[in-house]
Amino acid sequence: MEKQKSEMSSKSNPEKSRVQANAPMKTTEEKRYEEKMVRLMSEDIEGGMKVYPALTKITGVSWSIANATCSVLKIDKNRKIGSLTDEELKQITAFIKNPAVLPAFLFNRNRDFETGANIHLSGTGLELQKEFDIKRLKKIKSYRGIRHAAGQPVRGQRTKAHFRKNKTKGMGVKKRGKTEEKTEKKEYVK
Repeated sequence: MEKQKSEMSSKSNPEKSRVQANAPMKTTEEKRYEEKMVRLMSEDIEGGMKVYPALTKITGVSWSIANATCSVLKIDKNRKIGSLTDEELKQITAFIKNPAVLPAFLFNRNRDFETGANIHLSGTGLELQKEFDIKRLKKIKSYRGIRHAAGQPVRGQRTKAHFRKNKTKGMGVKKRGKTEEKTEKKEYVK
C-alpha cells in the first residue's frame, strides 16, 4: 500500500512541474508595476497590488467604500494599482474625499456632532477627528471619557482576567510549602 502511494506521488510531481512550467511569465510591464510605489492620500501602496485591496490600505476606506469607488469610477478591481494613470489616481482621491453619490450608511461619520451632516472622513482627518472626540469626552467627564483617561476598556468589557497592566506579576495565593521550608532553613542558620 505504502509503495503504491509513494509511486503515485512521484508520478504526480512531474505533472505539477509541467503545469508550473506552462504558467505565463510576467511581462516587463507587470514587473515595472510591482516595483512602483503609488502615493495615494498620504499612504504608500505597492504597485503590484490589485486596486480593490489596495484602496483599503488608506485609513478610513473600508472594503465596501473601495468596492463602491471601483464601481462608480468604472475601474477594474483586478487591475494593478501601479498601472493607473495620474488622472485616475486624482479621480480616486477626489471621490474618497467626497463620496456624495454613496448612501449614508456607508459613511463613517453619520450625524456629525458639530454639523449634524453625514460625512465620510479618511486619512489624517479621521485620526484628528477621533482624537478630538476623545478629548471632548474627557473634558465633559462622561463615563467613556473617564475610562479613556484611566486606560480602561470603554465598551463594557469585563476586566477581572483581561486588560491587566502587570502581566509578569503573579497575583494570587503564595504556596505554603516553599515559605515553610525557607523559615526552617533560617532557624537552622541561627
